[in-house]
Amino acid sequence: MFFSKEVLRAFTEGLREAGHTYEVGDLYKMGFKSKMDSEQHYREVGLDPDAPLPKDVIREQEKVDRADVLAFIYPVWWSDCPAKLKGWFDRVWTYGYAYYYNKNGERQTRIAVKKAVVICSAGHTLDYLEEVGIAESMRRIMLYDRLIGVGVKEAKMEFLGV
Repeated sequence: MFFSKEVLRAFTEGLREAGHTYEVGDLYKMGFKSKMDSEQHYREVGLDPDAPLPKDVIREQEKVDRADVLAFIYPVWWSDCPAKLKGWFDRVWTYGYAYYYNKNGERQTRIAVKKAVVICSAGHTLDYLEEVGIAESMRRIMLYDRLIGVGVKEAKMEFLGV
């Protein structure tokens, strides 16, 4: 079994034992389309929050809306998350949902998640990732751009290095 799946199993077992409910979104099992098509691209660059969204994106946004906490478990892939997950952010964090600008030009969000945790396995030690700056760059992008930057109140990242 893949290490990330083992981490997921242990994580959900801990949630279950603590009496929490959870919903797993396995992007590969779901066949989630990570590539943004031209229609969705034009919707995003047009900054029209009322333009229609694809059904799979709406379903994912509804999952986020039900959550108090988000957890992302993945292997590090060239100093970032896998393309499938990057595509999830590209497609699900839409204009009008993850961010929009009010009439005063202030950036706003509809995301109201309290916390997020990111657990990623890496092919290097944490010491190495810190030494070369990869850990910090990953934190800045995942935590501050993709999570806190769109309304998640608190987020942290854990590396599972070799």
